Amino acid sequence: MKLAILSCSPKCYSTRRLLEAATQRGYLAKVFDTLRFSIDLEAGTPNLYYRGRMFDGFDAALPRIGASITYFGTAVVRQFEQMDVFTANSSTGIGNSRDKLRCMQILSRHQIGMPQTTFVRNRSDVLPAIERVGGAPVIIKLLEGTQGVGVILADSVKVAEAIIETLHSTRQNVLVQKFVSESRGRDVRAFVIGDRVVAAMRRIAQGQEFRSNVHRGGKTEAIELDDAYKDAAVKSAQIMGLRVAGVDMLEASDGPQVMEVNSSPGLEGIEQATRLDIAGAIIDYLAAQVDFPEIDIRQRLTVSRGYGVAEISIPAGSDFVGKSIDDAGLAELDINVLTLYRGTTVIPNPRLKRALEPGDRLLCFGNLEAMRNMIPSKTRRKRRPKLKSLPDIANLPS
Repeated sequence: MKLAILSCSPKCYSTRRLLEAATQRGYLAKVFDTLRFSIDLEAGTPNLYYRGRMFDGFDAALPRIGASITYFGTAVVRQFEQMDVFTANSSTGIGNSRDKLRCMQILSRHQIGMPQTTFVRNRSDVLPAIERVGGAPVIIKLLEGTQGVGVILADSVKVAEAIIETLHSTRQNVLVQKFVSESRGRDVRAFVIGDRVVAAMRRIAQGQEFRSNVHRGGKTEAIELDDAYKDAAVKSAQIMGLRVAGVDMLEASDGPQVMEVNSSPGLEGIEQATRLDIAGAIIDYLAAQVDFPEIDIRQRLTVSRGYGVAEISIPAGSDFVGKSIDDAGLAELDINVLTLYRGTTVIPNPRLKRALEPGDRLLCFGNLEAMRNMIPSKTRRKRRPKLKSLPDIANLPS
């Protein structure tokens, strides 16, 4: 395997460990400054240049994209994807995880615990928003802060209102988040590679500091997570489109609360806490993927006219409940079931005799019109008649 490590900091601990782990395993690996790439776009031949020379011949890329270069960095990763070079994390996943609001919006559609969060811009909406998350104290976060920068604990409503107003005046976008008091000064970092948690640590703030980040002086200790925390971490990483991720969670009284999904998690703190070769586990995973790569079905299978990939849900009361996939007649409709999702269980290439249950979700490839017709009519969005004129906004429901 020939591995390109994308990093603007070749001397930092994480980059050095990844390079060391790849070399120890006999792979050819090299660190490339992400900002020195040039992206060439031409019909049928996506290319990359590095320091003015054609860049090719690599089997995999491991992005370590810093927050300050997210836009250009994800563009470079996207170009690797178009050149069919396996990337440890997708460009979409990196972009989604880097924006805290976007990350929480995506996760909120799924059954994943998270602190109650709100996002407002108008001054008059601030106080109601604080009340909706349970009142003071609250956590105020900048959307793109890292390593604990831009995370503020406001002990009172007046302080929170003043901080938010000040940040808004400097054109900063902020989130207001419920303060989980039982987890004050500590959180959990789960390190996800592929479909499993390979290591986990608890970070504990020191002194009066409420932020537990290692860069803020937080202490670490290795821990063994229970299944609820492991499932939340793996599911969060997969939803974000990340194969290598650090998932930060609060230990709330009602279970794990996902705060953030990091696409470029640091290795120093977790390797020192757990004494595990995390860098080596990442390299082993990449090598396995290069030998047997996953296919991005979104790009591979949606090119046929009228055919594509879609998810079909089986609600309670559906005619398909109790029937096998075979008896449901999907094959006759030119629909192939790729994966069945049942709760937290993922069943790839399910047997045709497997009976369907309420709540099942089927990832399918096939005739889009046929799949569209499978949606119960009462759940379809009704089409509204074309309006001749807009109604008076004063008469619209608030």
